[in-house]
Amino acid sequence: MAAVEFKHVDVIFGKDQKQAAALLDQGKTRSEILAETGSVLGVADASLSVEEGTICVLMGLSGSGKSSLLRCVNGLNPVTRGELLIAHKGTTVDMANISSRQLRELRRDRIAMVFQQFGLLPWCTVRENVGFGLAVKGVPKDEVQRIANEKLALVNLSDWADKPVNELSGGMQQRVGLARAFATDADILLMDEPFSALDPLIRDRLQDELLELQKTLKRTIIFVSHDLNEALKLGNQIVIMESGRIIQAGTARDIIFKPANEYVRRFVANINPLHVLYAGVLMRPLTQFNRTQDQISLDEGWILQFDATNTPISLRLQNQEYPLQTLDYDTWMQDVVEVAEQTDQPLCVTQAGKIVGVITHKDILHSLLRQTALSTEQPM
Repeated sequence: MAAVEFKHVDVIFGKDQKQAAALLDQGKTRSEILAETGSVLGVADASLSVEEGTICVLMGLSGSGKSSLLRCVNGLNPVTRGELLIAHKGTTVDMANISSRQLRELRRDRIAMVFQQFGLLPWCTVRENVGFGLAVKGVPKDEVQRIANEKLALVNLSDWADKPVNELSGGMQQRVGLARAFATDADILLMDEPFSALDPLIRDRLQDELLELQKTLKRTIIFVSHDLNEALKLGNQIVIMESGRIIQAGTARDIIFKPANEYVRRFVANINPLHVLYAGVLMRPLTQFNRTQDQISLDEGWILQFDATNTPISLRLQNQEYPLQTLDYDTWMQDVVEVAEQTDQPLCVTQAGKIVGVITHKDILHSLLRQTALSTEQPM
């Protein structure tokens, strides 16, 4: 089920939005619209569905429209045309046609935001910052403190609860921002380049922590980034934007192995696959293979055998059976390569205890060779 759905959304900034929209319909570019009307085209004809409990990363170069699109979700940017549907209380609310009361309710109960520059109150303690939104809502003081303590424990900051927030490092302050967003129990979390101002090692650690938290909390997260490595690491869905338009939306595998055009292909040219790809991207789903009764034919003569309950049970090569070797869906490619180095047989990928795909040596080589070929070409 979609938590957020964009339907042909336009966002135009400026006084002459009607004329700008007419020029947009005529196929005019962002520069031409600006020159003729003085209005800025932020987003053009964006259609996108974000499923509940997933991380959707909006990315692109500076000025691509990713932040403009994100800020529509909580009404910071008004939708000029189109629909932006938010699932709420068993129905949907259109952010393009919403009352002030509904908007306040969504911002209070349904949608939270984490900013790049933290947005913390420097005169307050860490605990007071985390509980600020709850206090504004009129939640009793004891309950605010209980929830704040619970969320601080979640981000490993309990020992800092009574410290002034300005005594914390940048990475720790960003964790306070996360805890504050989680404290509201909002189902939709908006993150506008939250880690981009941090040192690379701290950024990498916070990315890992966010992924661990997401396994437990299962929030719907829309995350803006200009870093493709970050997008590939975090996103269940990746959306590439250029000049206000969505160029391609899909999984990491789609973006890397099936780029929609030259722009996207150039975008993925210089990634390090060992750092950002994982088993779920490398694998080929079982559904892609032709099945004959109780078996699937893989590469180089390998056969995947199934039992009567449709569960994979073994591999066979030249009438000799081998036990399955499994990897978790989230296993990083570097670890996949280390396991593959120890065996000639295909690796089975599991998700929630169920085998969902296989990785052969051919798949690993294909991903490495593809990235090597792309990285030798000229950048954008």
